[in-house]
Amino acid sequence: MKSIEIPYLQTLNNIGIDAVGNILEDSGKRDTIESVNWSDLFPYKPITFFNIARSDNSIFIKFYVRGNLLKAVYSTDQSPVHEDSCVEFFCRLPGNDFYTNFEFNCIGTCSASKRRARKTEVVPFNVSEMQTIKRFPSIGTKSFNELQGIFEWELTVEIPFKLIGIDPLNLPEKLWANFYKCADATDSPHYVSWNPVKTEKPDFHQPEFFGELYF
Repeated sequence: MKSIEIPYLQTLNNIGIDAVGNILEDSGKRDTIESVNWSDLFPYKPITFFNIARSDNSIFIKFYVRGNLLKAVYSTDQSPVHEDSCVEFFCRLPGNDFYTNFEFNCIGTCSASKRRARKTEVVPFNVSEMQTIKRFPSIGTKSFNELQGIFEWELTVEIPFKLIGIDPLNLPEKLWANFYKCADATDSPHYVSWNPVKTEKPDFHQPEFFGELYF
């Protein structure tokens, strides 16, 4: 099982999301998303890594992707962005039966909810809650159909502790979590994770295969 420590960076407390990326690159914790869990059916693995850190009230993640396709059809939050060029962050507090899933396409469109399982007791975040998830995509926010070629893109996001169920004044020892890269409805579908997922078919909604993020 993989584990990392989320560094606390005071400079993240009062800064715009457009300036966060450089701070994360300099002082955040970096790791790779490289577990190809269903290699027989979906062998493609784009280069993907992330930098992570926290402020007093939020988790910040900067994703970097280099791959051979780019797609961003969806521009409205709570759309099925996993069909586009997508990165994801799922997490669960120890002792909690629910987990939260945050899914982003390459232009920053987000789908996010709290749920017990993939199709069980799913509670999508409302509009005002979604607006608290800050995003800064390197390629802008305009939607487009699938493009072929070699592309590099970055996405920086801020996820408030409140959405995860964390009390900023009483941080847990750790979070159970996983990071993913996918693009379901493209010419090169792929399902890559930070911590390995050991299921017969692609399924990222598997908290039993989350790794550990320590505070």
